[in-house]
Amino acid sequence: MAPPAASEGQVLVDVLAAPITPLDLLCATGTSYFGKPATPYVPGVQGVGRAGGRLVWFPTTAGMAPGDGSMAEVVAVAEPDLVVLPNGADPVEIAALGLSAVAAHMALTWRGELTAGELVIVLGAGGVVGQAAVQLARTAGASRVIAGARSTAARVRAEEAGAHAVVALDTDDVDELARRFADAAGGPVDLVLDPLYGAPAAAAARALGPNGRLVNLGGSAAETSPIDSATLRGRSLRLLGYTNNALTREQRAAAVTAITELALRGDLTATHEVAPLEDAGAAWQRQAAGQTSGRIVLRP
Repeated sequence: MAPPAASEGQVLVDVLAAPITPLDLLCATGTSYFGKPATPYVPGVQGVGRAGGRLVWFPTTAGMAPGDGSMAEVVAVAEPDLVVLPNGADPVEIAALGLSAVAAHMALTWRGELTAGELVIVLGAGGVVGQAAVQLARTAGASRVIAGARSTAARVRAEEAGAHAVVALDTDDVDELARRFADAAGGPVDLVLDPLYGAPAAAAARALGPNGRLVNLGGSAAETSPIDSATLRGRSLRLLGYTNNALTREQRAAAVTAITELALRGDLTATHEVAPLEDAGAAWQRQAAGQTSGRIVLRP
């Protein structure tokens, strides 16, 4: 495929690092809310690169325009979408965090209204969103962060991220999971960050105290959840949805800047591995099969 040409308002970015994310897998199969991608198709919804001597984080239109994805050596990006990064930032680390950390940060703060001293549950805490959320909640002053994760490896990653306690999500028994969360929390929970939904969300909701909030940003466990009406009404709970698509360009840029600053301070990281761009096919298959220890980041 020929290198892209920058149209009016675009700049060419030399890609340094591009992650393979769950959204990329959905986009490639045409099952994302963006629809079926145009061909010739280059996947990749985000990356880190250099444009005009500047180190930048950039988004793409998820490969919906022919050849516009980030998993390439060069990509054309709308100039206003670029977020300039400090030269000391690690391109691979920022790519690994990327929009997953943006989602964790904004779901906790903008949507979840987290304040210092609150008790937080983070579901799916072994994934990149969850790992980031655990660290971000602690940085924001949460009094206690309870992690929920399904596999043994995911629970280890959640613990390494700094969770005060880790709950095994190895059953769909809502009553049992609710008991585990209550025991781990030791008191009413203020905020649940939920990329799973399903039974884990229903159980975590029962741990919420009066006026507690549950922010859902995914359904990797199930698309429906048995959250009972009595729990919602009895505690005046708030169930909130979150998507990065709701962010303005300015909000997204501010979030990328914030997570970059935390990463530079050593307060935010995500488990990741690096693969060369020429091995993208094999790396893609491993990501799709769940055979990775964390986010795979491609380097040209």
